Amino acid sequence: MPETRQESSRRVGLLVGREQTFPEPFLHVLNHRGADNGVTAELARLGGPGEHDEPDYAVLIDRISHEVPYYRAHLKSAVLMGAAVINDPFWWEADEKFFECTLARKLGVAVPRSVVLPNKEYIADIDHELSLRNLQFPLDWERIISYVGLPAVLKPNTGGGWKDVSVVHSLEELWAAYDKTGQKTMILQEYIKWDDYLRCICIGREHVWPLRYDPSAPFERRYVANDPPQGPLRQRAIADALTLTQALGYDMNTVEFAIRDGTLYAIDFLNPAPDFDDFSIKQEAFRWVLDRMSDLALRYALRQLEPPWRRDHRWWKYVDSGAQSSG
Repeated sequence: MPETRQESSRRVGLLVGREQTFPEPFLHVLNHRGADNGVTAELARLGGPGEHDEPDYAVLIDRISHEVPYYRAHLKSAVLMGAAVINDPFWWEADEKFFECTLARKLGVAVPRSVVLPNKEYIADIDHELSLRNLQFPLDWERIISYVGLPAVLKPNTGGGWKDVSVVHSLEELWAAYDKTGQKTMILQEYIKWDDYLRCICIGREHVWPLRYDPSAPFERRYVANDPPQGPLRQRAIADALTLTQALGYDMNTVEFAIRDGTLYAIDFLNPAPDFDDFSIKQEAFRWVLDRMSDLALRYALRQLEPPWRRDHRWWKYVDSGAQSSG
């Protein structure tokens, strides 16, 4: 029998990729906490909706649409039809690291000196004489290096997980790394030789769990759970992480800070599908994530909270106006 809108009005759907340790405990906690209010949670099943179909879920938690484009198309429609989606699929698709660096500067959060670079390669239909006539060529590499300094970090303008990141120590090394970037848009950043490094897990734009983190260590040893930041360092990290996360509008994110001479430099804060695996963030932080994420999803499912970014999208006032006119 087809499901009714009432039956799906308090259902939470989780979209995940290869992660193994977060989904089952999260769904268990949320189903337990939501039982008295009729809230249920499951791995979402999405496929082939019509443009007029009501969403099957009141809340969708997205941890994989950056790698599966179909999901994002579905999630945008679900937002329009009234579902709460964590994170905002419209903004997530538009967000980029160079923009975030510019934003951080405007907000008073320190970031490394950064330059965005034109793509090394383009799709076949690009005419290099006509389609690229607005590009400065050749680039003034000496000016770029004099601003950013050496060593420097070359990394993609989108994406995460420390993929395709290179540390270069000379102009020749930069050219060699840049020549391998293909069609990716890259940014070049000042290398911060850090004294300390933190990764802050941010949930609901109000909760932050700072952890010491060593990006140079093997993956399984990067999080340092037994030496949490304390005192003023912890408070500055929380304050700056909240400033960035609230401005970007992410309900789940991580913000990384490299600390040099007492200054916190925001290194990477485009992480809207943050690492939630228990073997990496460790048990105490993992339990905190389960609690905060289930609380957030429950509040959205019960309509105790509306995604604050929803009304930021221009089309909402026309949708509301059309609904009132037809009523």
